[in-house]
Amino acid sequence: MTVRLGIIGFGIMGERLARAALDHDAVELAAVWDPSPAAAMRLAGVGTSAPMLTSPGAVIAACDVLYIASPPSSHIEHARAAIEAGKAVFLEKPLASDLPAARAFVAEAEQRQARAAVNFPMASSLAVEQLSAWRQTLGAPRKLTIRLDFARWPRGWQQAAAPWLSRRAEGGFTREVLSHFLFLTRRQLGPLDLLSRDARFPAGDGSEDAISATLKAGGLPVEITGEVGKTTADDHNLWILESEGGAVRLRDWSFAEKLGADRSWHAAPDALPNEKMRPLVLKRQLDKVAALTAGRPQNLATLREALEVQEIVEAILGL
Repeated sequence: MTVRLGIIGFGIMGERLARAALDHDAVELAAVWDPSPAAAMRLAGVGTSAPMLTSPGAVIAACDVLYIASPPSSHIEHARAAIEAGKAVFLEKPLASDLPAARAFVAEAEQRQARAAVNFPMASSLAVEQLSAWRQTLGAPRKLTIRLDFARWPRGWQQAAAPWLSRRAEGGFTREVLSHFLFLTRRQLGPLDLLSRDARFPAGDGSEDAISATLKAGGLPVEITGEVGKTTADDHNLWILESEGGAVRLRDWSFAEKLGADRSWHAAPDALPNEKMRPLVLKRQLDKVAALTAGRPQNLATLREALEVQEIVEAILGL
Protein backbone atom coordinates (compact mmCIF):
# COMPACT_ATOMS: atom_id res chain seq x y z
CA MET A 1 0.00 0.00 0.00
CA THR A 2 1.28 3.46 -0.91
CA VAL A 3 0.85 6.19 1.69
CA ARG A 4 -0.24 9.59 0.41
CA LEU A 5 1.83 12.35 2.01
CA GLY A 6 0.53 15.89 2.36
CA ILE A 7 2.78 18.79 3.31
CA ILE A 8 1.84 22.07 4.97
CA GLY A 9 4.74 24.52 4.89
CA PHE A 10 7.00 24.19 1.86
CA GLY A 11 10.24 25.78 2.95
CA ILE A 12 13.50 23.90 3.08
CA MET A 13 12.25 21.17 5.42
CA GLY A 14 9.12 20.61 3.35
CA GLU A 15 11.19 20.37 0.18
CA ARG A 16 13.62 17.91 1.74
CA LEU A 17 10.86 15.51 2.73
CA ALA A 18 9.16 15.94 -0.64
CA ARG A 19 12.36 15.01 -2.45
CA ALA A 20 12.83 12.00 -0.17
CA ALA A 21 9.31 10.87 -1.10
CA LEU A 22 10.02 11.02 -4.84
CA ASP A 23 12.01 7.78 -4.81
CA HIS A 24 10.28 6.07 -1.91
CA ASP A 25 8.47 2.80 -2.59
CA ALA A 26 5.79 3.24 0.08
CA VAL A 27 5.22 7.01 0.17
CA GLU A 28 4.04 9.38 -2.55
CA LEU A 29 3.65 13.14 -2.37
CA ALA A 30 -0.05 13.91 -2.75
CA ALA A 31 -0.42 17.65 -2.22
CA VAL A 32 1.17 20.75 -0.71
CA TRP A 33 -0.03 24.03 0.79
CA ASP A 34 2.00 27.13 1.53
CA PRO A 35 0.78 30.72 1.11
CA SER A 36 4.12 32.00 -0.17
CA PRO A 37 4.62 32.48 -3.95
CA ALA A 38 8.21 31.36 -3.42
CA ALA A 39 6.91 28.00 -2.18
CA ALA A 40 5.05 27.41 -5.45
CA MET A 41 8.29 28.06 -7.35
CA ARG A 42 10.12 25.69 -5.02
CA LEU A 43 7.54 22.96 -5.63
CA ALA A 44 7.80 23.42 -9.39
CA GLY A 45 11.52 22.72 -9.13
CA VAL A 46 11.11 19.45 -7.27
CA GLY A 47 9.91 17.49 -10.29
CA THR A 48 6.64 16.18 -8.89
CA SER A 49 3.10 16.22 -10.23
CA ALA A 50 1.73 16.89 -6.73
CA PRO A 51 -0.31 20.11 -6.78
CA MET A 52 -0.05 23.23 -4.64
CA LEU A 53 -3.59 23.36 -3.22
CA THR A 54 -5.47 26.41 -2.03
CA SER A 55 -5.93 25.58 1.66
CA PRO A 56 -4.61 23.41 4.48
CA GLY A 57 -7.96 21.61 4.61
CA ALA A 58 -7.64 20.59 0.97
CA VAL A 59 -4.24 19.04 1.65
CA ILE A 60 -5.59 17.18 4.68
CA ALA A 61 -8.44 15.79 2.58
CA ALA A 62 -5.97 14.61 -0.09
CA CYS A 63 -3.52 12.77 2.16
CA ASP A 64 -3.17 9.82 4.52
CA VAL A 65 -0.46 11.44 6.61
CA LEU A 66 0.19 15.15 7.04
CA TYR A 67 3.69 16.56 7.45
CA ILE A 68 3.60 19.95 9.20
CA ALA A 69 6.63 22.13 8.48
CA SER A 70 5.06 25.57 8.90
CA PRO A 71 6.18 28.03 11.64
CA PRO A 72 5.61 26.68 15.18
CA SER A 73 2.66 28.95 16.01
CA SER A 74 0.56 27.06 13.43
CA HIS A 75 1.58 23.48 14.26
CA ILE A 76 -1.23 22.59 16.65
CA GLU A 77 -3.96 24.10 14.49
CA HIS A 78 -2.97 21.95 11.52
CA ALA A 79 -2.27 18.85 13.61
CA ARG A 80 -5.65 19.00 15.32
CA ALA A 81 -7.44 19.38 12.00
CA ALA A 82 -5.64 16.36 10.56
CA ILE A 83 -6.26 14.20 13.64
CA GLU A 84 -9.94 15.12 13.66
CA ALA A 85 -10.06 14.06 9.99
CA GLY A 86 -8.63 10.67 10.94
CA LYS A 87 -5.22 11.28 9.38
CA ALA A 88 -1.78 10.49 10.74
CA VAL A 89 0.44 13.45 11.62
CA PHE A 90 4.19 14.02 11.36
CA LEU A 91 5.24 17.36 12.88
CA GLU A 92 8.31 19.49 12.93
CA LYS A 93 9.48 20.63 16.33
CA PRO A 94 8.77 22.48 18.54
CA LEU A 95 5.21 21.32 19.01
CA ALA A 96 4.02 24.91 19.46
CA SER A 97 5.23 28.39 20.31
CA ASP A 98 3.12 28.25 23.48
CA LEU A 99 4.14 25.62 26.03
CA PRO A 100 0.78 25.28 27.84
CA ALA A 101 -0.87 24.79 24.44
CA ALA A 102 1.68 22.08 23.62
CA ARG A 103 0.93 20.29 26.89
CA ALA A 104 -2.80 20.38 26.25
CA PHE A 105 -2.38 19.15 22.68
CA VAL A 106 -0.20 16.19 23.70
CA ALA A 107 -2.67 15.12 26.40
CA GLU A 108 -5.53 15.38 23.92
CA ALA A 109 -3.71 13.45 21.20
CA GLU A 110 -2.69 10.71 23.62
CA GLN A 111 -6.26 10.38 24.87
CA ARG A 112 -7.43 9.98 21.28
CA GLN A 113 -4.59 7.52 20.56
CA ALA A 114 -3.73 9.62 17.56
CA ARG A 115 -1.18 8.38 15.06
CA ALA A 116 1.32 11.18 15.53
CA ALA A 117 5.10 11.61 15.68
CA VAL A 118 7.71 14.36 15.53
CA ASN A 119 10.54 14.71 13.05
CA PHE A 120 13.68 14.19 15.09
CA PRO A 121 15.85 12.47 12.44
CA MET A 122 18.23 11.06 15.04
CA ALA A 123 15.59 8.37 15.55
CA SER A 124 16.80 7.03 12.19
CA SER A 125 20.45 8.14 12.24
CA LEU A 126 23.04 5.62 11.09
CA ALA A 127 25.65 7.50 13.09
CA VAL A 128 23.58 7.19 16.26
CA GLU A 129 23.24 3.45 15.65
CA GLN A 130 27.03 3.25 15.47
CA LEU A 131 27.41 5.18 18.72
CA SER A 132 24.94 2.84 20.40
CA ALA A 133 26.91 -0.19 19.22
CA TRP A 134 30.19 1.24 20.48
CA ARG A 135 28.64 2.10 23.84
CA GLN A 136 27.98 -1.57 24.54
CA THR A 137 31.72 -2.16 25.00
CA LEU A 138 32.60 0.96 27.01
CA GLY A 139 30.95 0.34 30.35
CA ALA A 140 28.96 2.79 32.44
CA PRO A 141 28.66 6.36 31.16
CA ARG A 142 30.18 9.10 33.33
CA LYS A 143 29.59 12.48 31.67
CA LEU A 144 28.00 14.06 28.61
CA THR A 145 29.05 17.32 26.98
CA ILE A 146 27.07 19.12 24.26
CA ARG A 147 28.63 22.04 22.38
CA LEU A 148 26.94 24.09 19.65
CA ASP A 149 28.60 26.86 17.62
CA PHE A 150 27.31 28.99 14.74
CA ALA A 151 28.91 31.69 12.64
CA ARG A 152 25.54 33.45 12.52
CA TRP A 153 21.91 32.77 13.30
CA PRO A 154 19.88 31.77 11.38
CA ARG A 155 22.36 29.62 9.49
CA GLY A 156 23.14 30.51 5.89
CA TRP A 157 20.68 28.07 4.38
CA GLN A 158 17.87 29.30 6.66
CA GLN A 159 17.93 32.99 5.75
CA ALA A 160 14.58 32.80 3.94
CA ALA A 161 12.98 31.90 7.27
CA ALA A 162 14.83 34.60 9.21
CA PRO A 163 11.66 36.65 9.89
CA TRP A 164 10.66 34.06 12.52
CA LEU A 165 13.82 31.99 13.11
CA SER A 166 15.74 35.05 14.30
CA ARG A 167 13.02 36.17 16.71
CA ARG A 168 12.72 35.40 20.40
CA ALA A 169 9.11 34.23 20.25
CA GLU A 170 9.60 31.19 17.98
CA GLY A 171 13.19 31.06 16.76
CA GLY A 172 16.70 30.58 18.06
CA PHE A 173 19.23 27.77 17.99
CA THR A 174 18.13 26.30 21.33
CA ARG A 175 14.76 25.38 19.85
CA GLU A 176 16.02 24.57 16.37
CA VAL A 177 19.27 22.71 17.07
CA LEU A 178 19.76 21.89 20.74
CA SER A 179 16.37 20.16 20.75
CA HIS A 180 17.78 17.43 18.47
CA PHE A 181 20.62 16.73 20.89
CA LEU A 182 18.29 16.76 23.88
CA PHE A 183 16.15 14.16 22.11
CA LEU A 184 19.27 12.07 21.46
CA THR A 185 20.28 12.44 25.11
CA ARG A 186 16.83 11.40 26.33
CA ARG A 187 16.86 8.31 24.12
CA GLN A 188 20.40 7.31 25.06
CA LEU A 189 20.52 8.12 28.76
CA GLY A 190 17.08 8.67 30.25
CA PRO A 191 14.80 11.43 31.61
CA LEU A 192 16.09 15.00 31.60
CA ASP A 193 16.26 17.20 34.69
CA LEU A 194 17.46 20.81 34.36
CA LEU A 195 19.73 21.95 37.21
CA SER A 196 20.96 25.38 36.08
CA ARG A 197 20.68 27.62 33.02
CA ASP A 198 21.65 30.92 31.49
CA ALA A 199 20.74 32.55 28.18
CA ARG A 200 22.01 35.76 26.62
CA PHE A 201 19.86 37.80 24.27
CA PRO A 202 20.64 40.82 22.09
CA ALA A 203 18.71 44.06 22.38
CA GLY A 204 15.22 44.05 20.90
CA ASP A 205 13.33 40.86 20.18
CA GLY A 206 16.18 38.82 18.70
CA SER A 207 16.73 35.18 19.62
CA GLU A 208 19.48 34.08 21.99
CA ASP A 209 23.14 34.38 21.01
CA ALA A 210 24.57 32.27 23.86
CA ILE A 211 23.36 29.65 26.35
CA SER A 212 24.78 27.44 29.06
CA ALA A 213 23.07 24.77 31.12
CA THR A 214 23.68 21.80 33.37
CA LEU A 215 21.33 18.82 33.43
CA LYS A 216 20.99 15.31 34.66
CA ALA A 217 20.00 12.67 32.11
CA GLY A 218 19.07 9.42 33.79
CA GLY A 219 21.21 10.65 36.69
CA LEU A 220 24.24 11.40 34.47
CA PRO A 221 25.73 14.93 34.52
CA VAL A 222 25.31 16.89 31.29
CA GLU A 223 27.01 20.18 30.39
CA ILE A 224 25.65 22.29 27.53
CA THR A 225 27.09 25.40 25.89
CA GLY A 226 26.12 27.19 22.70
CA GLU A 227 27.12 30.46 21.07
CA VAL A 228 26.75 32.51 17.92
CA GLY A 229 29.73 34.34 16.44
CA LYS A 230 32.68 32.38 17.86
CA THR A 231 33.28 30.20 14.79
CA THR A 232 33.50 30.59 11.04
CA ALA A 233 31.53 27.38 10.55
CA ASP A 234 27.90 27.70 9.55
CA ASP A 235 27.05 24.98 12.06
CA HIS A 236 29.43 23.02 14.29
CA ASN A 237 28.20 20.66 17.00
CA LEU A 238 29.57 18.01 19.33
CA TRP A 239 27.81 15.42 21.53
CA ILE A 240 30.55 13.76 23.61
CA LEU A 241 29.84 10.84 25.94
CA GLU A 242 32.61 9.79 28.33
CA SER A 243 32.36 6.30 29.83
CA GLU A 244 34.42 4.03 32.07
CA GLY A 245 36.10 2.35 29.12
CA GLY A 246 36.48 5.27 26.69
CA ALA A 247 34.55 7.95 24.88
CA VAL A 248 32.41 8.36 21.78
CA ARG A 249 31.03 11.44 20.09
CA LEU A 250 28.70 12.62 17.37
CA ARG A 251 30.29 15.46 15.38
CA ASP A 252 28.54 17.80 12.97
CA TRP A 253 25.33 15.73 12.90
CA SER A 254 26.61 12.67 11.06
CA PHE A 255 30.13 11.66 12.09
CA ALA A 256 30.21 8.90 14.70
CA GLU A 257 33.68 8.98 16.25
CA LYS A 258 35.48 6.95 18.93
CA LEU A 259 38.41 8.04 21.05
CA GLY A 260 41.38 5.81 20.27
CA ALA A 261 44.33 4.66 22.36
CA ASP A 262 46.33 7.43 20.67
CA ARG A 263 43.89 9.99 22.20
CA SER A 264 42.70 10.96 18.72
CA TRP A 265 39.14 10.73 17.45
CA HIS A 266 38.54 8.11 14.76
CA ALA A 267 35.42 8.18 12.58
CA ALA A 268 33.39 5.10 11.71
CA PRO A 269 34.53 3.62 8.36
CA ASP A 270 31.19 4.38 6.71
CA ALA A 271 30.84 7.93 8.09
CA LEU A 272 29.52 10.52 5.66
CA PRO A 273 29.13 14.31 5.82
CA ASN A 274 25.63 15.43 6.70
CA GLU A 275 24.67 16.52 3.19
CA LYS A 276 25.28 12.95 1.98
CA MET A 277 23.91 11.22 5.07
CA ARG A 278 20.69 13.27 5.21
CA PRO A 279 18.90 11.59 2.26
CA LEU A 280 19.61 8.14 3.73
CA VAL A 281 18.22 9.20 7.11
CA LEU A 282 15.14 10.85 5.59
CA LYS A 283 14.36 7.67 3.66
CA ARG A 284 14.47 5.74 6.92
CA GLN A 285 12.24 8.35 8.52
CA LEU A 286 9.73 7.92 5.69
CA ASP A 287 9.84 4.14 6.14
CA LYS A 288 8.66 4.78 9.70
CA VAL A 289 6.11 7.40 8.65
CA ALA A 290 4.56 4.75 6.41
CA ALA A 291 4.51 2.34 9.36
CA LEU A 292 2.97 5.02 11.62
CA THR A 293 0.23 5.68 9.07
CA ALA A 294 -0.55 1.98 8.80
CA GLY A 295 -0.58 1.57 12.59
CA ARG A 296 2.54 -0.59 12.62
CA PRO A 297 5.34 -0.37 15.22
CA GLN A 298 8.08 2.22 14.63
CA ASN A 299 10.42 4.30 16.77
CA LEU A 300 9.84 7.85 15.58
CA ALA A 301 9.91 10.51 18.29
CA THR A 302 6.63 10.51 20.17
CA LEU A 303 4.65 13.62 21.05
CA ARG A 304 5.47 12.98 24.70
CA GLU A 305 9.22 12.85 23.99
CA ALA A 306 8.98 16.06 21.96
CA LEU A 307 7.10 17.75 24.81
CA GLU A 308 9.75 16.67 27.34
CA VAL A 309 12.41 18.19 25.08
CA GLN A 310 10.42 21.39 24.64
CA GLU A 311 9.97 21.73 28.41
CA ILE A 312 13.77 21.71 28.87
CA VAL A 313 14.38 24.03 25.91
CA GLU A 314 11.96 26.66 27.18
CA ALA A 315 13.34 26.37 30.70
CA ILE A 316 16.87 27.00 29.38
CA LEU A 317 15.66 30.09 27.53
CA GLY A 318 13.81 31.31 30.60
CA LEU A 319 11.21 33.22 28.60
